Amino acid sequence: MARSIKKGPFIDEKLMEKVKKGGVGPIKTWSRRSTIVPEMIGLVFAVHNGKEFITVKPNEDMVGHKLGEFSPTTKFHRHGGKMQKELEAKQAAPKK
Repeated sequence: MARSIKKGPFIDEKLMEKVKKGGVGPIKTWSRRSTIVPEMIGLVFAVHNGKEFITVKPNEDMVGHKLGEFSPTTKFHRHGGKMQKELEAKQAAPKK
């Protein structure tokens, strides 16, 4: 459910202060719930996913989305089974 228009987008206050200061290097944040606003475009963020920091570089298409959407918390390994092994064998085989 979207946030009310009269309230505006949620941005963590400490994160907004860091954005206004700018600075060198990525801005480290644990605030995955903060909305990306136009002031953040061009900056680099290091968003925590629960284990490590993932680098996120916001662009115009990301405005309105949350920072956490671009820092996945789970890692997809692969599906298993006989079909997957056959596909991997085809890809590994040298092409003529």
